[in-house]
Amino acid sequence: MNRTTNRGKGTEESGFPRAGQRAVRWNFPLTLALVLLTAPLLARDFPPDVPPPKPTVIPTPIVHTLPNGLQVVVVERHVLPLITLRLVVRSGAECDPANLPGTAALVNGLLTEGTERRSARQIAEAIDSAGGVVANDVDWDSSYLTLSVLTDSRDLAFDLVSEMIAHPAFAPAEIERQRKQTVSALQVAQDDASYVADMAIQRLVFAGTPYAHPEDGTLNSAQLIRAEDLRAFHSHYYRPANSILAVVGDISAADAMALAAQYFSAWQQGSESTAAPSGSPTLPEERQVFAIEKNDAVQTEIRVGSLGVPRDSPDYLALSVANEILGGPSENRLFKALRTRQGLTYGASSDLICRRHLGAWVAKTFTRTPETVKSAHVTLEQVQSLEDHGINHNELETAQSYLVGHLALEFETSDNVAGKVLDLIQDGLPLDYWTQYPASIKALTTDQVDDAAKRYLTAGHDMMVLVGNISDFKKDLKKFGKVHVIPLSEMDLGSQDLVRAAGK
Repeated sequence: MNRTTNRGKGTEESGFPRAGQRAVRWNFPLTLALVLLTAPLLARDFPPDVPPPKPTVIPTPIVHTLPNGLQVVVVERHVLPLITLRLVVRSGAECDPANLPGTAALVNGLLTEGTERRSARQIAEAIDSAGGVVANDVDWDSSYLTLSVLTDSRDLAFDLVSEMIAHPAFAPAEIERQRKQTVSALQVAQDDASYVADMAIQRLVFAGTPYAHPEDGTLNSAQLIRAEDLRAFHSHYYRPANSILAVVGDISAADAMALAAQYFSAWQQGSESTAAPSGSPTLPEERQVFAIEKNDAVQTEIRVGSLGVPRDSPDYLALSVANEILGGPSENRLFKALRTRQGLTYGASSDLICRRHLGAWVAKTFTRTPETVKSAHVTLEQVQSLEDHGINHNELETAQSYLVGHLALEFETSDNVAGKVLDLIQDGLPLDYWTQYPASIKALTTDQVDDAAKRYLTAGHDMMVLVGNISDFKKDLKKFGKVHVIPLSEMDLGSQDLVRAAGK
């Protein structure tokens, strides 16, 4: 039997049997409380088994080239009554004229703002009437235009995309409106320490190559670009032989090819080469530290960057795993060192930037002004540790699982599929690359990842950028390398050494 006593007299009620007795009754509130208190501990100590991610199977695309040189890629995807057209021109910000950065972005931004037959408003109304969504943008190696509509509006989609790509109007009023928007955005961005740090490390790491300038241009170049510059860029690079059209969605390959021929055959190709400008980066003999003085800053943006690899490099997969371990979402040594153990920041990460001809590796964080030197030191320690000591097996498995498990999220929509397939073609990778990707990632060993990291994390030959109230810690920066202090008011992202030339 249970013993029950009066709580008011300092005794207790027990639901557990005494030695030699059977439990006759449970104290339900107490038992429930114990279960609720121990449940989180049990869940934390014994997480549920997670099944392996389902294989990501991408249908093999059908590729055909029209007589004018336009490559057409079709991926049938009959999940929803939707169709996506994504046309990519294999020239982006890398092809900007040396004195006019931002030209590619401005050309692309005007594609939806009127053609020789339709005004910007007519284009917008046509897309809205079809329940469509349009997007256009520029990256370093390409420019794209995407239109998604319901399948029954597919003719309209082919008509609009072919017209916007081949016959933009470049109307003076629209050019001026886009110019003002660009100038306004750049003025805001150049007071943003994070933007300044990102653009500065890009400028320094890629110095001597067409990848060095800001994609959106500079305040100076935005004022200089004229209509004739835009038309010249469009005429030179927007050609069918320099382009790929991806058609993804609820349409047969035969119908997609027929519509592509119908609407794009009139787009004529030129005879001039569309090769991008060339250049070679220069590896510094010692670390260069660029401290950009922003007097009103209460924290410092920190970037450490070095040269990496192009997208088609055989080391790409190994470096992807190494990057996950250094500063990715799965295993982040930078975050653990800077945030978890030291409490120096709320965020730390690293980016593996792989463009068509060249790449970079950039570690990034931010911290309170008084903690700048310590945070920079810890960041360099983590980069050096990865180079010197490599990774362990647990880190490898976690990074591999994340990369494989995350893959399915990148193929959720027809637009995602179109983009991924086009990336393969542009970078010269096999069309079954994504199908083979999980096995390729899982096959990597710690030795392979360590070897790749050691060859590309060139400690002591990297660049460091600090944007903040430099006067508070300037005297301590020389321990990191050769120091260059630049007031924000004198900085020029269009200049190789970040300093505005006299008279500009």
